[in-house]
Amino acid sequence: MQLVRPQPQHLDSYTAALQRGWSADNVRGAAAAAEELQRIGQDAAAFLDAMDDGEAKGPPVTLPDGSMVQRIPGFRRWIWDGGFCGSLNLRWQPGTTALPPHCLGHIGYAVVPWKQRQGLATQALAALLPEAWAVGLSYVELTTDPDNLASQRVILANGGQLVETFTKPAQFGGKPGLRYRIHRPASA
Repeated sequence: MQLVRPQPQHLDSYTAALQRGWSADNVRGAAAAAEELQRIGQDAAAFLDAMDDGEAKGPPVTLPDGSMVQRIPGFRRWIWDGGFCGSLNLRWQPGTTALPPHCLGHIGYAVVPWKQRQGLATQALAALLPEAWAVGLSYVELTTDPDNLASQRVILANGGQLVETFTKPAQFGGKPGLRYRIHRPASA
């Protein structure tokens, strides 16, 4: 397993996953996948360029309720084992660990169903953490649903500590969530 910056040679495998019904957006699902397929079809190079947006120059972000919010800096990495396995994204605000209320965590991740239960998410999160420290974060927050035990195991395996049980904002359905933190080690 390796984390890769999305490149043209990875795009066919990623597109195939979207066409199979997978989406990294676990709330908007098929609608988000359709939007990405459309963007790839319109301009694949621009789609790939947008995967690294450390200056938040991209278009606004569509939330699950359809509302739009200003983008914050971030980038995406793809989990790769010779084919597309999943996606991680890192988002942050320069100079602070704080996130806007519409952003539930610094890191989000999703593995395609046909590659789950192989430890890929755990390995990929571990591989992404040095990039989070490199942008200046002293810790990252990740959120998950209380019934998503697999995601909780991934976070805990990477040193995550439960910070709180909270209610997600209305844009995300107002449902319960768990917030974890992974702190940067002193040696990093």
